[in-house]
Amino acid sequence: MSSTKCRARASLTSRHARILLTSALALPLLLLPGCKKEATPAPEVTVQAEHPEQGAIAEHMVADAILTPLAQAAIEPKITAPVKQFLVQRGAKVKEGQLLAVLENSDLAAAAMDNKGSFVAAQAAYATATKAQVPEDTQKAELDFAQAKANLDLNQSIVQSRKQLFKEGAIPGRDLDTALAALVQAQAAYDSATKHLESMRQVSRAAALKSAEGQLTSAEGKYKGAEAQVSYSEIRSPINGVVTDRPLFAGETAAAGAPLLTVMDTSALIAKTHLAQSLVQRMKVGDKATVLVPGVDQPVAATVSLISPALDPGSTTVEVWLKIDNKAGTLKVGTPVKASITGRTVAQAWKVPVSSILTAEDGSKSVMLIGADGTAQHKPVTLGIQDGDDVQVISGLAPSDMVITSGAYGLDTGTKVKVGPADGEDAKPAAGKGGGDD
Repeated sequence: MSSTKCRARASLTSRHARILLTSALALPLLLLPGCKKEATPAPEVTVQAEHPEQGAIAEHMVADAILTPLAQAAIEPKITAPVKQFLVQRGAKVKEGQLLAVLENSDLAAAAMDNKGSFVAAQAAYATATKAQVPEDTQKAELDFAQAKANLDLNQSIVQSRKQLFKEGAIPGRDLDTALAALVQAQAAYDSATKHLESMRQVSRAAALKSAEGQLTSAEGKYKGAEAQVSYSEIRSPINGVVTDRPLFAGETAAAGAPLLTVMDTSALIAKTHLAQSLVQRMKVGDKATVLVPGVDQPVAATVSLISPALDPGSTTVEVWLKIDNKAGTLKVGTPVKASITGRTVAQAWKVPVSSILTAEDGSKSVMLIGADGTAQHKPVTLGIQDGDDVQVISGLAPSDMVITSGAYGLDTGTKVKVGPADGEDAKPAAGKGGGDD
C-alpha cells in the first residue's frame, strides 16, 4: 500500500510540473507584438449644426399687460334721491349728453318754479327802476333846478331895477331891502336845487341802479341754483361709449357720490404695461407693437400711444400704453394680454439660433464650430439684437462656418463630432408610416 501511494504522489507531482511549464511557455507568446489588442478609437459626438443665416431681424420687448378702456366714466349723482326711471340697459351704446336716468325731482322742480317767479319779479322791478323811477326823480330834480334858476334870475333883475330907482329917489330904501332879501332866498333855493340835481345824477341814480341790479342778480342766482338742482336729477352720459354697469333698479335710492352707471369708450383699448428704463430709452410714441389675446389666434396690431415721462416710484419702471383698435368690440376690458413692442430693426443681419450661444462665467459669448477636421472648435462672438429664437451675430463668424446649434454644451475643443438627428429623432416613424402593433 505504501509503495502504491508513493507512485501516485509522484505521478501528481510530475503532472503539476508539466502544467506549470506549459503556462510559462505560453506567457511570452501572449506578450508578443503580433498578439496585442487594437486601440479603441475615440467616439464621435452627434450634434446638429447649420450655417449662419442672413436676413431681417428686429428687437421685440415682451411684457404682460391689461386691457383698459380708452375712456371711462363712473357716473355719480350729486343728490340722494330714488331712481324714477332708467332709460338704458347694460350693453347699450350711448352718446355724449344722452339722458340715461331720471331721479325723483318733484320737490326740486317746485323750488325751481318758485325761484323763477322771484326772478321774473326782480326783472320787472329792475325795469321800473331803470326806466321809470330813477328817470322820474332825475327829471323832477332838473325841473326844480330850472325853476330855482329862473327865480334867481328874476330876483337879480328886480334888485338891479330897484337899485337904479333908489338912486333916482323913485322908491324908498325899504323896497330895495325887500328885493335884496328875496334875492338871497332865491340864491339859496338855486344852490340847493343845484346840489340835489348833481346828487341825483352822480350818486342817487347810480345807487338806485346798483340796488335794482343787485336784487335782479340775486334772484337770477337763486333761480339758476334751483334749476341746477333739477338738472342733477337728470343723469346724462359725459362720453360716447357703452353702458357696462348699472347696479340699481328703478325705485331704489341712488346715493350722492356712489356710482349709478358706468360708461366705457371701448372703440379703442389701451394695453398698459411697465418696462425697464433701459428698454424704453430705445422706444418712441408711434412704434409698432402686437398683443397676444387669449382666445384670439392671431396677434392684434397695436401702437405705442404714451410713454410715461417719469419712473414708477415703486418698481422704478416706466409705464407704456399701447393703443388697440376695437371698433368691432371683440376685445374685452380687463383681459390680461402679452404685449410685444418692436424696437431696433436690422434689414440684413447674420443670425444664428439662440441655442447655439454659450455664455462664460465672465459673461462673454461664444459658439462651437465644426472645423475642417471634423472636430469641435471654440469661437468667441459679439452679439446684437435677439428676436425670439434667433440672435444677431455682429462679429466672430463667417458665412461658411458650420455652427453647432444643439449638443455644444459641455463639449470640449477638439472633440470629434458628426452632424446627425437629435436624440430620438431617428426613432420616430417616418411620415405616413404607422407604428401599429405586430
